[in-house]
Amino acid sequence: MMKIGNRMFDVENDCSIMGILNVTPDSFSDGGKWNDIDKARQHTADMIAQGAAIIDIGGESTRPGHVQITIQEEIDRVIPMIEMVKKNFDIPVSIDSYKSEVVEAALKAGADMVNDIWGLKYDRKVAGLIAQYGVPCCLMHNRNNTDYDNFLDDMCRDMRESLAIAKEAGIADDKIILDPGVGFGKTCEQNLAAVNHLERLVELGYPVLLAASRKSFIGLTLDLPVDQRVEGTLVTTMIGVVKKAAFVRVHDVKENYRVIRMTQAILRA
Repeated sequence: MMKIGNRMFDVENDCSIMGILNVTPDSFSDGGKWNDIDKARQHTADMIAQGAAIIDIGGESTRPGHVQITIQEEIDRVIPMIEMVKKNFDIPVSIDSYKSEVVEAALKAGADMVNDIWGLKYDRKVAGLIAQYGVPCCLMHNRNNTDYDNFLDDMCRDMRESLAIAKEAGIADDKIILDPGVGFGKTCEQNLAAVNHLERLVELGYPVLLAASRKSFIGLTLDLPVDQRVEGTLVTTMIGVVKKAAFVRVHDVKENYRVIRMTQAILRA
């Protein structure tokens, strides 16, 4: 079991949904849709009603080719949203950031978890903050390039480096989630392989989060624009459940929740 906020998650036997709340004007899939606080509140309510167990709030687009924004701009985007969700809903909140100033502001505002797309390697102070506040974290695999000798072996080696940073900072084992980083530092083929061989991360002994929702490798595989990638996403979620992922991070909560329940029913029969 893993405690996130005030909730316990059965990471051995269940797969829970992290619903995405992007408060960015330029996110690849839903940029600008939820920037307004009232729209964000309604979207959060909808995701919870549809089965989301965690809300992941991000203030900077990390799509390929994104432009980094200032720390203050990111803080100004995410803090009102974290406060809104904590005030109106009883659900754990994750901050999707890799910058210590943003992470610290988010934790002070009540965030229950840190989702770091650089696996603690961009800003080492993030690891110290996670340990200081005693919150869980998701460490994602990422690179600045796609130069691998052996992709799966190298991905696991990179993840062990993130785990070493976490350990050195004093982050407890039961506070760590791993994410293969689909869409980050990988070719389309490598993204497919990361999903297909999710067990390689599971074997490291930590809960795994799969974040493949609507990503470009689905568009490239099916030759579809971003608003037509729901079915492709559902396949990744189904494989995630089969491969023992503990969490999936998705835009389309209702559909993914149904796929998880159906897949689990078959596997448990």
